[in-house]
Amino acid sequence: MLNHTTEFLLLGFPSLHYQEQLIAVTLLASYLVILAGNLLIISLVLAERDLYTPMYFFLCNLSCLELLITTSIIPKAIGNLLMGSKAISYPGCLTQCYFYYLLGCIEFALLAVMSYDRFVAICHPLQYPMIMNNQFCLQLLLGSWTAGFLATVASTVLITRLPFCNANHIDHFFCDSVLLIKLSCAETQIVELINFMASSIILLGSLGMTTLSYLYIINTILRLPSASSRHKMFSTCSSHFTIVILGYGSCIFMYLQPSSDHIFYNKAVALLNTVVTPLMSPFIFSLRNQQMKDALKASLKRSVIIFRQH
Repeated sequence: MLNHTTEFLLLGFPSLHYQEQLIAVTLLASYLVILAGNLLIISLVLAERDLYTPMYFFLCNLSCLELLITTSIIPKAIGNLLMGSKAISYPGCLTQCYFYYLLGCIEFALLAVMSYDRFVAICHPLQYPMIMNNQFCLQLLLGSWTAGFLATVASTVLITRLPFCNANHIDHFFCDSVLLIKLSCAETQIVELINFMASSIILLGSLGMTTLSYLYIINTILRLPSASSRHKMFSTCSSHFTIVILGYGSCIFMYLQPSSDHIFYNKAVALLNTVVTPLMSPFIFSLRNQQMKDALKASLKRSVIIFRQH
């Protein structure tokens, strides 16, 4: 069957048609803050030797993923809202769909890796430097990317082979794989099943690893004798745990309900995943982390000194 569709129309927020420019300005402001916040974290981790640790290595990579995920979705959505054009080309739609799906899977695998890092740091502090050495950290990072690729490759290949006849309206602000599959004029049960299974495996698999790590962490912390020690240990995990709740909760709602027709709620959750979480992430990891605050102060002091010298 020939593919007659050359472009898709992203409907965005039709129920909020008269507020589209306001939505676009809000998204633009949020996107600029996301860029600034995550680039700040990346630059601090690269510049400050005190942050050359596994935890901040993974945090730096998480910030890179947040930037890539948001950039794959938000600029196009802003352009469509401001220009009044809803169109996205067929190759552009498939590319956006693939990278959003791929980067999202990698991020969940990385969150599981970060929870394992915290598990080793709290439950096995004496062995931590030996276990979480540079080589092993790099292997864990590469493993996250490999897991993301393997989780998305089958469904992505199948989606690219689907024919799209005349239906080209996607009731979303980006090319979501679930809605894209439903537009096909061919039988899609197998593709939907594989897409659902891949989402379930990466989400529930990484969530299971994260949950197991935190169960051991909580058990270890509760056995500490002093309240101050327990508070300190909990504070080292609170930032990561907050991001875990936001990320897993939103994506489980979207992708593990294949029969859900509540498209408005799916859009709201997608905004949470692509805008709110990346927006909050730099503040959560910096404002609640004394090392990050100290690194920021040291960096600002050096910048002031260099500025005065010139």
